[in-house]
Amino acid sequence: MPLLNILRFPDPRLHKIAKPVTVFDQRLKTLVANMAETMYEAPGVGLAATQVDVHERLIVIDTSETHDALQVFINPEIVWSSEERHVYEEGCLSVPGVYDGVERPSRVKVRALDIEGRPFEVDAEGLLAVCIQHEMDHLMGKVFVEYLSPLKRNRIKQRMLKEEREERRHAQKTAAAR
Repeated sequence: MPLLNILRFPDPRLHKIAKPVTVFDQRLKTLVANMAETMYEAPGVGLAATQVDVHERLIVIDTSETHDALQVFINPEIVWSSEERHVYEEGCLSVPGVYDGVERPSRVKVRALDIEGRPFEVDAEGLLAVCIQHEMDHLMGKVFVEYLSPLKRNRIKQRMLKEEREERRHAQKTAAAR
């Protein structure tokens, strides 16, 4: 299965709002498998379809230590969240190397569909709750750095743009040397 290209902040495609999945077919199963492989290889614990430039309401998550507990959430919706909130240190595959505290509800109940289109619900807390909320933000066109101050967000944006320029320059040099 091919690894997918993960969009990097501040790519404007990360701000597209995902549309609901309506067809549960082989294309969807292949997308889920490719997203899971991409997430594991990155390495990460969650990936939203938006991050791989597919604007459908689909997320994959695996918060296990052994990377053998893949969870797929199609058309997820939070149906309940706790009043209790915690600040968690978050990172993102679309913002590599950046980590910062984001305050979110400590627990959530999520309703979604599985890969076959069957409904299910999950009560989540801790890392799983954070991950679900973080990935669902992507489906709404929001990246975690948008929770940070404008100053921090701008610094991160400038850093990401600089890294992208340097990577492009390096790739050009490598291609020219061949």
